[in-house]
Amino acid sequence: MKLKIGVLASGRGSNFSALLENSKKESSFFEVALLISDKENAGALETAKKENVPHFFVNPKDFQNKSLFEKKMVEIIKEFECDLVCLAGYMRILSPEFLNSWGKDVINIHPSLLPAFPGLDAQKQALEYGVKFSGCTVHFVDEGMDTGSIIGQRVVPVLDTDDESTLSARILAEEHKLYSEVVNFYSQGKIKKDKR
Repeated sequence: MKLKIGVLASGRGSNFSALLENSKKESSFFEVALLISDKENAGALETAKKENVPHFFVNPKDFQNKSLFEKKMVEIIKEFECDLVCLAGYMRILSPEFLNSWGKDVINIHPSLLPAFPGLDAQKQALEYGVKFSGCTVHFVDEGMDTGSIIGQRVVPVLDTDDESTLSARILAEEHKLYSEVVNFYSQGKIKKDKR
């Protein structure tokens, strides 16, 4: 039995695509059971449609408040019997209510070596600070912004010739490998569950 993951994405969904691609390998211990997006035109939804992955656009504007919006997402995730939720470019902070009502682990990938440069524009922050190394981090999701326990990281050197675009591209290539690697380890029980 493969571990079932549900993915939340807001954008183009390149990490979603990488998870999906890697889930098809013989060495994979997980399957992508579901995609939910809060953006109707998200590229991730198109990919899910093309790949016949169950997918849902859940519009926050259809709900009176964040609590009802998140409740709907939890209902869908539970309906598809997911074991783990993976954020892949999901641009909203999940509330404690979501995390508690879901009751299982949620993980995220972020384009910096956390705890450095949390939040938006991490690559720009890294360049402005002048660091010589950046990278990506997979971490458990808690109530804060990119503050959960770190599970895995990949280091990417920052070159003198780098701009935001080139650095982002090199980090993204590592994200695609690291995220699936972490999910595979988690699926085999090699990563301790979060003690939120």
